Amino acid sequence: MTSEQDHFSTEGAGTPRAPGRFVDVSQITPIEFVPGLEFRPVLGEQTMVNFVHFAPYTEAPRHAHQEEQIVIVLEGEFDFEVDGDLRTMRRGDVIVVPSWVPHRANTNDSECLEVDVFNPPRMTLLEHARSERERAMAVLPETERRAAAAAAGETTEAAG
Repeated sequence: MTSEQDHFSTEGAGTPRAPGRFVDVSQITPIEFVPGLEFRPVLGEQTMVNFVHFAPYTEAPRHAHQEEQIVIVLEGEFDFEVDGDLRTMRRGDVIVVPSWVPHRANTNDSECLEVDVFNPPRMTLLEHARSERERAMAVLPETERRAAAAAAGETTEAAG
């Protein structure tokens, strides 16, 4: 059995690969693939957390993907269908969606704020973030582009 001391140990068996950071989710520009459905992804090294806002009467169409997904409802409610089972989900409810399991969601007359945890990170959101970053880097003056690339650990050529 794991003890408290084991669980909260500071004895590292490895070397950190990146610094920790704080993220202000409200400052993330939302991605909207469907009107009324906003995504604000936060990327770690191997996991993605995606803050999702559904406006009233919004649907995330039925789909499946390779990434495992855990959904946590923070506020409001929505109907969620996973593998043919449809339920109304409310604050504190959790859904586990394994790889390639079909699922969909929709709100009715209320909105919903939920968090998706993806492992590995959701590829379509990564691709969108990369293209947005490249577009933003392209309009920066050369000195700012070099500084941003250096901060991200890239060479100038990779940045832009």
